[in-house]
Amino acid sequence: MFSRPLSVALPVQEQSNVPVQNRSSQADIPALNALALRSLLLLFQAKKKLFSRRLTMTAKGLCQDESSPRDTIVVLLGLQRVRESGAVIPFDIAAISDAVLRDSSWVKSIGDLGLLTWFTAECFPARLGILFREFNFEKALGAYLDGRQAHTIGLSWFLNGIARAQLAWDGTVPDLTDIAVDTYHLLQENQGESGIFGHARFAKGLSWTFWNRFGTFADQIYAIYALTSFARAFQVEEPLASALDCANSLRTLQGEMGQWWFLYDKRACRVVNRYPVLSLHQNGIGPLGLLALGEATSQNFHDPVYRGVSWVAGTNELGDDLRNFDQGLIWNSIGLRRRISNYWEGALSFRNGPSRAKEKSFRIRCEVWADHFGWLLCAFGRFGLPKGAAKATVGGTGEEAKGSIS
Repeated sequence: MFSRPLSVALPVQEQSNVPVQNRSSQADIPALNALALRSLLLLFQAKKKLFSRRLTMTAKGLCQDESSPRDTIVVLLGLQRVRESGAVIPFDIAAISDAVLRDSSWVKSIGDLGLLTWFTAECFPARLGILFREFNFEKALGAYLDGRQAHTIGLSWFLNGIARAQLAWDGTVPDLTDIAVDTYHLLQENQGESGIFGHARFAKGLSWTFWNRFGTFADQIYAIYALTSFARAFQVEEPLASALDCANSLRTLQGEMGQWWFLYDKRACRVVNRYPVLSLHQNGIGPLGLLALGEATSQNFHDPVYRGVSWVAGTNELGDDLRNFDQGLIWNSIGLRRRISNYWEGALSFRNGPSRAKEKSFRIRCEVWADHFGWLLCAFGRFGLPKGAAKATVGGTGEEAKGSIS
């Protein structure tokens, strides 16, 4: 099945060095975590005990989108990391978890199922038996569209969920080896010789040609994270080689100011579209995947992670800090003002022509997304909060609840 077992499994807790702290005051990780929590307070819907997907700045102020169980689970994974650091969380995790686990009808894709499995395994492992009775994991790849079309993100979340369930195994979890291997092989088939992953393998019509060849930054980083988790859970090292191939290609293609670009060509190993550059990628999922891989392989990705974090803090195209401390949030992205500019950006990349984008062509997208802060805390939450941060608790009875859900 694989080349050889891992000689050592490297748990996150055994890694001692904070990758970016003390390199710059802009990269104060505990302060960044505290800002993420402030943002989440703005996104929380107390009546539903769920988080809104997004806040958008309008002429009337911040406008809140509908609540999202999926994004709430991402947030809960991040909050769990902060709580494990010993810091006080300003949310009642148990009450919010109860709200999101009460109804699983939101699970509409293989990625959703993987995310739910990941959360259950890490936060409420005693519930794994209930989850495996509710969902048929052996047939899941064929039951959901993103599984049948082999979407990289869906496969990655599903593989990571299985890996987390394997790590949480207590004798009640069924044997997941076969479905894990099948998912791994489908994911591996999306990867080019360059190390870059395409977005999907079996999309319909003309979109197949496009999405089989091109993949977003999110495709790359979720694949890296899933392969790392799979290697650790099943004690094999072959997936780590694939993850390193991808990570090293991303590192080579990173922008001069630390940008993680938006769209990549797996055949030519180049950037196709640079914009928008998302804060989610810079200090959220980018650090999440690269730090996990670095810990598993002893490879050092601290510098590209640091540069990505610094981009949000002002080392960017506009020289503006995307962190808004007055309102307690981090803006979504920097992108081109006009869609036609983004079109020419992609067209020029195919002709190996230079980009003509100038400073006046860019704008900050004044939106705030819940999953950004969830993934940020997943990456950095273990480093805790500044002293005295986050004392009040919301989301339940007013007390921090730490019990499990029956």
